[in-house]
Amino acid sequence: MQQRHENRKTYFQELAATSELHFLPYIRRFTSVTPQSRILEIGCGEGGNLLPFACLGCRVTGIDLSENRIRQARQFFQEEGIPATFIASDIFQITHLEEAFDIVLIHDVIEHISGKQRFLEHIKCFLAPGGILFISFPAWQMPFGGHQQICRNRCVSRLPFIHLLPAGAYSGLLHRFGESQARIEELLDIRECRTSIELFEKLLYTSRYRILHKQFWFINPHYEQKFHLKPRKLPRLISSIPHLRNYFCTSCFYLIQL
Repeated sequence: MQQRHENRKTYFQELAATSELHFLPYIRRFTSVTPQSRILEIGCGEGGNLLPFACLGCRVTGIDLSENRIRQARQFFQEEGIPATFIASDIFQITHLEEAFDIVLIHDVIEHISGKQRFLEHIKCFLAPGGILFISFPAWQMPFGGHQQICRNRCVSRLPFIHLLPAGAYSGLLHRFGESQARIEELLDIRECRTSIELFEKLLYTSRYRILHKQFWFINPHYEQKFHLKPRKLPRLISSIPHLRNYFCTSCFYLIQL
């Protein structure tokens, strides 16, 4: 397991940097972001993605299922001296908030959700008219699309593509490397909820969302903070080939609108 997964302040700071350098500029290409903008993040964790928006004066709200992550988000924002609203809840238990939002962020979340169609339909109620959704996720077939980097065993956490093994073989391998049953179940759940580019776009079409823009990355922009690697876009030729592109796409950025 990488140190950042245990030191959540480090993770918060890394996400804030990635959001400032990459998410915010990407979104600004298609809509204005001002102190009057209302920003919601679903699956916000410690809230790092929201910090650059809050620093601009935006009204930011974060929702996460984990009460512990929400406590940390409140603490980190308090330390920064920046106001924000954080809610610990299952998103499906929230049917409305006090205001609708101009921008909704969903970063590295949808690949953990089994009821993706229901999720995409549900979040419509949080969007203001003309609002924009920013959704990013790793393509399932990419080298670490199974999130095996969260494994405790250093060797198995660095093995690419093992999540593409049949479920039984994958589980057996994780057992052999000494992973806990809870961690194995978490990884198998991620495997069950896997998200390919083709599946995601089919879901958008069914939910009647319109894709404003999409960008596929060969080197995920967040790797700049994690591994000091320069972000690189996936070449257009590979980006245009369904199914094959999933093996090379470490992150998919989508801006969508109703």
